[in-house]
Amino acid sequence: MQVSVDTTSQIERRITVQVPAAEIDEAVNARLKDAAKNVRMDGFRKGKVPMSVIRQRYGHDVRNEVVGEVMRERYVRAISENELNPAGFPQIEATVNESGKDLEFVATLEVYPEFELASIEGTEVERPVVEVVESDVDEMIETLRKQNAGWEEVERAAADGDQVNIDFQGFLGDEPFEGGSAEGHDLVLGSGNFIPGFEEQLVGAAAGDEKEIKVTFPEDYQAEHLAGQEATFKVKVHAVKGQALPEVDAEFVKKFGVDDGDLDKFRAEVKKNMTREAEQAVDNRIKGQVLEALKKANEIPVPQALVQQETDGLKRQAAQQFGLGEDFDVSQLPNELFWEQAQSRVQVGLLLAEVIKSKELDASDDEIKAKVEELAEQYQEPAQVVEYYMGNEQMKTQVKSAILEEKAVDALLEQASVKDVEMSYQQVLAAAQQQEEAAEESEEERQEESKA
Repeated sequence: MQVSVDTTSQIERRITVQVPAAEIDEAVNARLKDAAKNVRMDGFRKGKVPMSVIRQRYGHDVRNEVVGEVMRERYVRAISENELNPAGFPQIEATVNESGKDLEFVATLEVYPEFELASIEGTEVERPVVEVVESDVDEMIETLRKQNAGWEEVERAAADGDQVNIDFQGFLGDEPFEGGSAEGHDLVLGSGNFIPGFEEQLVGAAAGDEKEIKVTFPEDYQAEHLAGQEATFKVKVHAVKGQALPEVDAEFVKKFGVDDGDLDKFRAEVKKNMTREAEQAVDNRIKGQVLEALKKANEIPVPQALVQQETDGLKRQAAQQFGLGEDFDVSQLPNELFWEQAQSRVQVGLLLAEVIKSKELDASDDEIKAKVEELAEQYQEPAQVVEYYMGNEQMKTQVKSAILEEKAVDALLEQASVKDVEMSYQQVLAAAQQQEEAAEESEEERQEESKA
């Protein structure tokens, strides 16, 4: 077997392999002879069909079968002997495949990039310092009350946040349009569920009022015949309802897992959950800054085969999120919706793997168990969660990967200039969200620059 390897780019290799004709012909003949023992044909007894007939009938298919197996086996041998680290599957094509001639095939593949990790030294990282105070707990409990509120009919004009029960019919000019009417519909003003401008014009309406509302459908409205059209809605208000907030009593707190209805325990549990959420937001904010700096310092080539694998994974996640069902063909979702996010994820994964390797980071069983116990605190039966994780090697591997990622971020953070910034609970959550959105915009800009 003769092998040559050409470097066609930083991460692409072109392997050319030649296999002596005698090896292929010998393998084909052996397989034909073996097959001939069981072949039945009219005019011949089983196993007595002449080899010339066998070769004529089955020779082409058997040769293709043998050549396919040989190419796969010799490809594996070639990458092993040349110490190549493939990223994804190769494209293999036979360039010479004729009886009596040496078989020649070409395998084109991507390999994992080799690079020297650049430091992020000098990067400025803001580390939020946050404390959940009692007023934050009060605000959260008020939010929980609103989420569990009922509705009570009121004898006043509707205000933003109220619920109105209405009949309505929509018109384009003087003609009613399909799908533009309903009776007894409950609408929360300010919810944004209706066309822009509709809900605002019902503020101040009272039960028994009849109103005429004029709106313009958005240009990108899903019903094309309505997009950009001016419409008039005739509306009849049957009732106005205000939120009826529940009292924070024993019955209320029992809904949140405090079985004895103790208010102090409830507040403590709410504060504990908020503190955990704040700590997670702080960690994510720090991690986001560190990883963004790592990507900017290391513009490495990314194997597109890995990006495609990550894209397929994101498609499956999206299908689950939108309840499309297990049988949904994710290939129907266009790659471009997920490609940029997938490319960023692969780049970060490759860089973090190099950090973990260069720093010789590892996670012990004790560390894995401690992390699992921390995660299990969020569940009603923590012991069962710990037992499940620790008894499942795949889940343990996922937890170990998360720990190693945390250690890698901590190691990178030592290279940065860290500035503590005091923030409130709400500020740190908002900042984490803004950072996530900014990272997405930055990635889109970087992709556009690369295309240009």
